[in-house]
Amino acid sequence: MKSIEWRENGVRILDQTRLPGEVRYRLLSSVEEVAEAIKRLEVRGAPLIGVTAAYGIALAAVKHTGDRESLKNELIRSSEILVNTRPTAVNLRWAVERMMQVYHASSHLELDAIRERLVAEARRMEEEDLHQNMRIGELGADLLPEDARVLTICNAGALATCGHGTALGLVRSAFSRGRVKKVWACETRPVLQGSRLTVWELAEDEIPVTLITDNMAGYVMRSGQVDVVVTGADRIAANGDTANKIGTYGLAVLAHHHRIPFIVAAPFSSIDLSIPDGEKIPIEFRDPDEVRKVGGLLITLPEAEVLNPAFDVTPGELITAIVTERGVARPPYLSSLANLNKKGREESYEL
Repeated sequence: MKSIEWRENGVRILDQTRLPGEVRYRLLSSVEEVAEAIKRLEVRGAPLIGVTAAYGIALAAVKHTGDRESLKNELIRSSEILVNTRPTAVNLRWAVERMMQVYHASSHLELDAIRERLVAEARRMEEEDLHQNMRIGELGADLLPEDARVLTICNAGALATCGHGTALGLVRSAFSRGRVKKVWACETRPVLQGSRLTVWELAEDEIPVTLITDNMAGYVMRSGQVDVVVTGADRIAANGDTANKIGTYGLAVLAHHHRIPFIVAAPFSSIDLSIPDGEKIPIEFRDPDEVRKVGGLLITLPEAEVLNPAFDVTPGELITAIVTERGVARPPYLSSLANLNKKGREESYEL
């Protein structure tokens, strides 16, 4: 099922806050509704919120009732609204900037032509994301041992992208080759993307999956039941430091201690070579009630002080490999990621 789809009168999304209990689609009719859906995690995952933001820009242009001169101000306003929704995932800003580049290159055209180009670019980004995920899966599957028992956190699957997925795309591709024996899915407190989304996705594809609480990861590693850890990424710095869902850093430390490979799978648009290391990655802090409550039920004092960072940063030295559609980067990441960036500029690669 599609996580996002362009419609003539809006952007149709799968509301992921309802899963797995209810499969419900929503039609977003304004850039404000798109921004709110991103904030509320109705759409989530770095690649998907990038494409969603791109469609938000296209929607703003389609809905604009003013003249060509006022469209520029409307798109700038819309860009600011979207970029400010979630600060950690670089894909969102990357997508908005790409859409604005298309606008500036088309601003001399008639309004209908500008709208057509923006919609076409957002659709192109959706198609690219799916092709990139398939390529990530193809390259990443080669890194897994036979009968791999894979541990993952959060959801970096088809629901977090426009199809197939990054970390789970790697698992899907490896499973289709008979290389995956089972998946351990961390529940991913506090929003439970692992238990609600990853388990559901894998079960739909009949991939063996076992759900564990986040604090059971050390147990299954020490008991010899994990061969590799695979995660997605929301932003990767030039030195390989990687921001991902809170709890990822702890998994990387555990994997390092138990000598288990730790693999990150992400599109190259998640790599931010403008920042040298993870210290420069902005971390989003979310509503304390996400921790105080589970399923709307209060599990602590209503006034309990809460720290709720949505992401943490895993140092590059704890990461065995970073798989992108352009190739696999290995330490030292300052040079390997720079080489993949150069490759993307100088040659066209097969998707």
